[in-house]
Amino acid sequence: MSDLEETKIVDDMEQKATPAPAPAPKKKREGIKMTDKAKSDLKKYMDKQTNLSVSEKRSLRMKLMARQRKGMSINKAVKDIAG
Repeated sequence: MSDLEETKIVDDMEQKATPAPAPAPKKKREGIKMTDKAKSDLKKYMDKQTNLSVSEKRSLRMKLMARQRKGMSINKAVKDIAG
C-alpha cells in the first residue's frame, strides 16, 4: 500500500469517527393563556355544535383553542379553519 492510500484510509476513518453535532436545545413553547372571555366564547360556540361526533368536537375544540392562544377571536378562528 502506498502512503497516499494509507492517508486516504485514515482520513475516511477520522471523518466517520467525528460525532455529529449535538442537537439544539428545545425552546420552551410560549403560549398565551386563554382569557376568561375566550374560554366562555369557546364554550358557547361548542355548545351550538350538536351535529358532530365526540372525536370531531374534540378536534374542533383543540384547533380553536390553538388559534385563540395565538390571539385570534373565536370568529376569526372558525373562519380560519373553514377557509
